[in-house]
Formats: sequence, structure tokens, C-alpha cells
Amino acid sequence: MKGLSCFLERFVTDERRDQMAQVLAHRTKYVTVVLEDIFQPQNASAVLRTCDCFGIQDVHIIENRNEFNVDPEVVMGSSKWISIHRYNQQQNNTREAIQKLKKQGYRIVATSPHKDDVNLESLDLNAGKLALVFGTELTGISDIVREEADEFMKIPMYGFTESFNISVSAAISMHHLKHRLHQSSIDWQLSEADRQQVYLQWLKQSIKKSDLLVDKFYKDIQTSI
Repeated sequence: MKGLSCFLERFVTDERRDQMAQVLAHRTKYVTVVLEDIFQPQNASAVLRTCDCFGIQDVHIIENRNEFNVDPEVVMGSSKWISIHRYNQQQNNTREAIQKLKKQGYRIVATSPHKDDVNLESLDLNAGKLALVFGTELTGISDIVREEADEFMKIPMYGFTESFNISVSAAISMHHLKHRLHQSSIDWQLSEADRQQVYLQWLKQSIKKSDLLVDKFYKDIQTSI
């Protein structure tokens, strides 16, 4: 992987490589975002853009009844800089996504009022990695998420309206959590292996017809053996 990255670096500018290094230093997988069955592409696309802005690398998209579509005018190219994981092959994609995240060591934090919920400010970041689950615009999280969630979190509100727009909720949550991570002693940055993987992904995204260059790289290796 590192050899391929070194090869592809030759086809991007020094300025782009420096920018990638700066952004990578702020990327995290300690917090990840899960979008369950979002049916408004503007909302989902706005969340993707916010994830990139706040350095959240992984976004998990669950498609049960609603297919996920990106709105190019909203996402503004940000989706190519984050890692999107889609769940749409099973009868129950929500359970598959949650089980996978739990195996990866994530706490499932449902963003919904609950009798045992905590305010965003009180969410314990030291308890381990967390996956924030945001449900549909109309009904919120599903019953499966309620059953499987390890914790529940809400954003305090002081008006007559009962909830924020999903893209607003995600933005508030990510801003607050990323700020707290930066102020903490938690090792929230990408591991070296993740950093190399993401860097390679970005190099490919930055080069036109990068797949041809990748093929050339591996063919040259085979020839030299």
C-alpha cells in the first residue's frame, strides 16, 4: 500500500500533498456517524459535508425502504474525502450495520429522547469509540436501534419545536464532540494503517484515471519479478 502511495504521489502537486497531510492529522474514526433510512437527499448530503468539515472519516448509510442518493449541489464534492459504508443487501440492514459496528468496538449511541438518555454535553467520551445513529426525518430511529442501542443522547432544546432538522442535529453533535476530543487526552487520531489507507484513497480521488496508473504500478511489479 505504501509503495503504491509513493508511486501515485508523483502525479499530484506538492500543495495537494501538504493539504492532505494537514487534513489527515485531524481525521478520526473514534466517532462515526450512522444514517438510518434517510429519505431526503438534501439532509443526507448535508450530513456528509459536515462529516468532512469536522474530520469524521467514516459514515454508515443504512438503506431499508429509502435509497440513499447524493445531492451534488449540497455535498460539494465532500463525499469523495470520506469513507462511506452502505448497507442495502439484507432484509434488515439496520441489524447488520449495528452488529458490524459493535464487532469493531463501537458503542451504539442513539440520538433520540429516552428515559435513560444523557445530554450531548454529558456523553462520556472516555468510555470508548462511539457510533452516533440518526434516524429518519419523520419517525426517528427504528425499534431495532432502540433495542440494540448502548446509550441514548439528546440535544437540549428550549423552544416549542420538539426536534432539530437531522442535518442540524448532526452538525451540532459533531462540532461539540470533535471540540471535546481535541481538548482530551484520548487517542482519537487515525492509526498508521488507517492513515495509509485513507491517504491512498485520497490520492486515487485526486488523479484522473488513477485506475490506469494503479494497473501500471502492479504490472511493473510483476515484470520486475
